[in-house]
Amino acid sequence: MELDDLHADGVILAELGRRLARCRLNAGVTQSALAFEAGISKRTLGRIEAGESVQLANFVRLLRVLGLVENLEALAPPDEPGPMDLLRMKGKRRQRASSAKRGQVAQEGRGSGGS
Repeated sequence: MELDDLHADGVILAELGRRLARCRLNAGVTQSALAFEAGISKRTLGRIEAGESVQLANFVRLLRVLGLVENLEALAPPDEPGPMDLLRMKGKRRQRASSAKRGQVAQEGRGSGGS
């Protein structure tokens, strides 16, 4: 099922729950094991998989255990500069690093514990 804004909230939650259950099963993990690893109750996991409303933090915990947190990037991409921001920044990008004061780099190198 493809999700779009025409679906009711309950339909979207049910689909997310089904998808999460499918990921859990594909990973070969029981509800009890996943709930334990995520630090939530088995009942809460069952509610999520059934498409019931739960705290977002619990959903994120499950994604983390299943190795799916990076997929949240698609859900809420990082803020990109707008067209006006790009115009203001035009010509102000660094072209090269500034030179370090003589001896400063050598001192920093010795203090890093690399000797």
